[in-house]
Amino acid sequence: MTVAPVGRPPIAQRRVDSIDVVRGIVMIVMALDHTREFFGVPGISPTDLARASAPLFLTRWITHICAPVFFLLTGTSASLTLGRRSPRGLSRLLLTRGAWLILLELTVIRCFGYQFNFDYRVTMLVVLWALGWSMIALAPLVYLPASAAAAVGVAVIALHNLLDPVRAASLGALAPLWTILHAPGIVAATGRYTVFASYPLIPWIGVTAVGYGLGALYHEPEARRRAVLRRLGLAAAALFAALRWMNVYGDPAHWTARGGLFTVLSFLNTTKYPPSLLFLLMTLGPALLLLSAFDAGTPRVLQPARAVGKVPLFYFVAHLALIHLLAAAVCAVRYGDAHWMFESPRLDVYPFTPPPGWGFSLPAVYAVWACVVAMLYPACRWYAEIKQRRRAWWMSYV
Repeated sequence: MTVAPVGRPPIAQRRVDSIDVVRGIVMIVMALDHTREFFGVPGISPTDLARASAPLFLTRWITHICAPVFFLLTGTSASLTLGRRSPRGLSRLLLTRGAWLILLELTVIRCFGYQFNFDYRVTMLVVLWALGWSMIALAPLVYLPASAAAAVGVAVIALHNLLDPVRAASLGALAPLWTILHAPGIVAATGRYTVFASYPLIPWIGVTAVGYGLGALYHEPEARRRAVLRRLGLAAAALFAALRWMNVYGDPAHWTARGGLFTVLSFLNTTKYPPSLLFLLMTLGPALLLLSAFDAGTPRVLQPARAVGKVPLFYFVAHLALIHLLAAAVCAVRYGDAHWMFESPRLDVYPFTPPPGWGFSLPAVYAVWACVVAMLYPACRWYAEIKQRRRAWWMSYV
């Protein structure tokens, strides 16, 4: 067992700066994707290489790292709390926090983030929905050794693409359940209401379990931890390159030779819904390398990211509401009306129904993104300082 230096609490009893920094980086990058959704040209999928430009594709591709890292570090953070909680206490926390995130997704995020209305004609089951269920699924796994939980997660990630041929429509009454678990699509639809699952649960549960197992490394000596994280990151990247090159298993969409840069983009164009084995190797490999790189300390330039990473849920809720508000304000100035921003969207132009001619160039999207991050940073720093000074129970839920 590693003994912590005198005057320095064991790592399981204090925050880990590298985790906060990496989580903060991906949260900041995530705002770019949501800014693009609200301010970019609607109706063009950035991963459709027949229509999308290379800059648009790469803008979307760089943000692919966000969700996998968020789920991975949720599991890791849960593991680190075992220094303060028993497995039973941690399991109970995961159950209650998971339920809270699901509730937030269906209320606050749906009504004040993605859509400014309460009619529920269109409801998307997105990231907090999946994160909440992943925490609930992790709750029983905390009674296992960390290595066993990690093995479960690795098996889920590695093998779930074997389920790709199973179509929800072939399962009759169980079709909605399969849509929620592994095949993104419409869960329920009536003449008035539609529920669409964007984040199928099975792979994300695996990522969270792997993150939980990763937490055991933070009880190891620093040099060993960095070396293991580096080796795991390089191994994941190498495995991605090898499997993707073979074009046999790991992603339902094969890459094709398109000539020049677009061949490279096709190689990188892996499937997120649900996240394929190759998608997760492509994103988690670099994430592990970042964790290793920042384990020795936080560069001064990344201190703002650390502040954001300390309050991820606060930032997540605030950034969606702010981006939507800015879009509504721009819409009102440009058209003299902003009713489009308050209507239930069509699924092909989610998260809102755009007005005629809506959409801005990528440089404008990047400019709005920079403004959003700059506006949110003071609030994140303020709340992070409050959380550091106070230990109110409800702060673990915000």
